[in-house]
Amino acid sequence: MTSRPEAEQEAIPTTVSKKEDIAAEPNGAKRKVFVRTYGCQMNVYDSERMADVLAPEGYQSTEDMEDADLVILNTCHIREKAAEKVYSELGRIRKVKEERAKSGKDMMVGVAGCVAQAEGEEISRRAPIVDLVVGPQSYQKLPGLLDEAKKGRKVVETEFDIDAKFDHLSERAAKPVMKRAPSAFLTVQEGCDKFCTFCVVPYTRGAEVSRSVAQIVDEAEQMAASGVREVTLLGQNVNAYHGEAADGSTWGLGRLLRRLAEVDGIDRLRYTTSHPRDMDDDLIKAHRDLGSLMPYLHLPVQSGSDKILKAMNRRHTRDEYFRLIDRIREAAPGLALSGDFIVGFPGETDQDFQDTMDLIRRVEYGSAFSFKYSQRPGTPGATMDGQVPEDVKSARLAELQALVSEQQQAFNASRLGMTFDVLLERKGRNPGQLVGKSPWLQPVQLDAPEDLIGSIQAVEIVKIGSNSLFGRLIAGQDETDDFGVLPTSAA
Repeated sequence: MTSRPEAEQEAIPTTVSKKEDIAAEPNGAKRKVFVRTYGCQMNVYDSERMADVLAPEGYQSTEDMEDADLVILNTCHIREKAAEKVYSELGRIRKVKEERAKSGKDMMVGVAGCVAQAEGEEISRRAPIVDLVVGPQSYQKLPGLLDEAKKGRKVVETEFDIDAKFDHLSERAAKPVMKRAPSAFLTVQEGCDKFCTFCVVPYTRGAEVSRSVAQIVDEAEQMAASGVREVTLLGQNVNAYHGEAADGSTWGLGRLLRRLAEVDGIDRLRYTTSHPRDMDDDLIKAHRDLGSLMPYLHLPVQSGSDKILKAMNRRHTRDEYFRLIDRIREAAPGLALSGDFIVGFPGETDQDFQDTMDLIRRVEYGSAFSFKYSQRPGTPGATMDGQVPEDVKSARLAELQALVSEQQQAFNASRLGMTFDVLLERKGRNPGQLVGKSPWLQPVQLDAPEDLIGSIQAVEIVKIGSNSLFGRLIAGQDETDDFGVLPTSAA
């Protein structure tokens, strides 16, 4: 799957079911929970943690909303009209709840995530079917909050108690080990102190807080024991990680990655999302030194115009970004870059936009995410002069995306004929087909037996698709070195 940045808003199909033995209703029936996840990878991680918390309370996951005793929307507040989309979805849920009531079945409804944090009691006022509103720092309180809601109270919990959340997450290490997918997310840092003028994250996720080294290592070890081969470290500003070690010292992300590289069974490491200002020398050296740190870096710049970067409060210039990219590529020559771009920020002129296009051409991204600027209530950008007309934003976005697509296609084409390691993750659409992940995060499709899911195999790329690669398994080839890249002759 392509890295999903904070700025993207869509429903992600998330399976949060766990196989632990769980409690049952008095009649022997298990209660069921349906979780719909919107937005970034951290919301995916948080949805899984909500399932962890609910499992001992007798809840089993279902992918059928109509079968659920509890429905939770885990929401994202980044994009324009995010709250309205939630209210629209709640209207559909109301109809499902009414149908269940006709057969004597109740349904509780909860709204979680960043819209819950931002809207709070307004959600209960506008959508009376909602029993529970819970912000992203309070998921560890879900059982008690549900008990309160069952008494007929409208529960709203949006306190910033992120340390308690992280302390509770560490308790997962004592749970029975169950088989998991070969790739997993692991939150190491939450919140952001940068206050970019377009962004709501500091207001919905709070200030930057890092988990302790011990908590993270414990969770990574449990993941490895359950079959995880690749771990992606998550944070709104992950490379600002500053966690406490057992001796009281503070570790940065580079040192944390080195420790996680020592966890037996974890063969691949990634991290997202990063800020250019927090890309320090030690982290760059980790890209040079660690064979398990994949050669892919998501490093958003948002604009190529110094004027717009200043208005966005990014606190770096385009030249500083270029110099940073040069240092990274000198340390890790095979690394692919992805980025985020916002077009139509207030005050953006045609020349400012062309500066962004010039930056993209010079950097040559392997992939990028791009968006039209949307006014987010409560952010400085929403009230700035020089709001750009919608048709201009649309035209600029189309031009930028065409350039990014061209670069992505060129990068994918450069993989043709190469042989490298692929982590096989799941069955494909066609019989006998598996889908895996390249070191550069591209989907790779190939014919292979199902029992290879969860393994890392050498694969030769024989065909290029628009968004994925097609390969063939190299029979008898062990896992390779240096990110798994082999010369074509090795096949």
